[in-house]
Amino acid sequence: MPAYNASIPNGGNPLEVDVNAQYSGFEFHYVYQVIMGFFVFLIIPGIGLLYGGMSQRKSALSMIFQSLAVISVVVFQWMFWGFSLAFSRTSNSFIGNMANFGLRNTMAAPSGGSPFIPDIVFCFYQMLFAMCAAAIVIGGAFARGRIFPSLLFLWCWVSLVYCPIALWTWNANGWAYQLGVLDFAGGSPVHMSTGAAGLAYALVLGKRRNHGKEVHKPHNITMMFLGTAFIFVGWLGFNGGSGLNASIRSMVAVFNTIVGGSMGLVGYTVLSYFKHGRKWSVKAACEGVIAGLVGITPAAGYVQPWLAAVIGLVTGLGCCSLEGISNWMQIDDGLEVFKLHGIGGAIGSFCTGLFATKTISALDGLGDQFSGAIDGHWIQLGYQLADICATLSYSFVVSSILLLILKYIPYMGLRVSDESEARGIDLDQFNDEVVGEWDLPFDMHHTISEGIAPTGSSTPDGSMTPRTHEVSKQG
Repeated sequence: MPAYNASIPNGGNPLEVDVNAQYSGFEFHYVYQVIMGFFVFLIIPGIGLLYGGMSQRKSALSMIFQSLAVISVVVFQWMFWGFSLAFSRTSNSFIGNMANFGLRNTMAAPSGGSPFIPDIVFCFYQMLFAMCAAAIVIGGAFARGRIFPSLLFLWCWVSLVYCPIALWTWNANGWAYQLGVLDFAGGSPVHMSTGAAGLAYALVLGKRRNHGKEVHKPHNITMMFLGTAFIFVGWLGFNGGSGLNASIRSMVAVFNTIVGGSMGLVGYTVLSYFKHGRKWSVKAACEGVIAGLVGITPAAGYVQPWLAAVIGLVTGLGCCSLEGISNWMQIDDGLEVFKLHGIGGAIGSFCTGLFATKTISALDGLGDQFSGAIDGHWIQLGYQLADICATLSYSFVVSSILLLILKYIPYMGLRVSDESEARGIDLDQFNDEVVGEWDLPFDMHHTISEGIAPTGSSTPDGSMTPRTHEVSKQG
């Protein structure tokens, strides 16, 4: 088995030795890991499509653009200091150091996550997780957040929130790891942290202009469906690769992912059916899939498949039952980031402590055996609750501080003006169109771009301008 040698932190000089030799017979592990990473990448455009479809047409492009832009933001951050902050071997229990700044000594040595995976592959895979987390958070800026401040916030957030929580959870030096918290694939770093950050974003930005006065429905259910499909497929690699080896345990994680997402759909959709006049909803089905996937994420490599079904069902039912939580909390979380990821992640984490069994964790053949309450290890529930409270509170507080700092920086403008919000962020900040037309009349487009009074609107003397343009929806 490959072993890390501290005297050769980069795995050896390829001009003098064959650095691949140490992995002889184990190559299939890191090949499998890279393939799982390819799947994970699908989640990022999937989030863009999901958020874009859930938005009004006039704000959809901002969601799609940011889901793509976070790739560049995170790659820059991760290569310079993000990976080192989260996974340096010489970190303390809270945050990493700069031992691997600029990917220093991050190449061929066996990684801290698994001896079968070279550092560079481990770095690549974990970078994709950071991208997914950042993409989820952008939902908090829904329909009213400006683009540049949003991306600047995400750049800071990944460094100050995601990286510390990833270290707590997955780095052997992290306090949660040492305490014995169980989180197979990111219930804390990817879901609870993003849910709390989305809540902070919605709170600091304030409500949309006409929130509660107008009904805002998704503008494109087909986009939502396609985004959910991308996310579902990508999640197979998200959970399936989190064991960091190609063992039977990883195969169980893949199976549990399908089960959890499917049962989340059942729980959420059926409850929504009875809550909304016995009518089905594609939106509810998409949200149910997401809820189930979020719930099974921390548990995928710890629980039996039948219990994965229970976790998915319970998470779907729990999230759907809290459908009105934004109104109850007096916030405008239009894309339901906190409900699906914050609360869904907390449900999944607690269920992991309840249902984890050593017969599943032992399937990787590495000697690790992790038990939950179902095996008589009741203290595990306490460990999980401590992690839930720490993650949600830390992410919310630090995210709020970052957003408030940006909000009061002169000329930063965290939120668009009321006029820009009314006509749509896309028209205000983009030179593109969603499907070849605006969700506004043709003459309103001219009003904004050329200063011409819109057809049918009042002129300064109070009269109405005649309609001079009749344009088909195809433009």
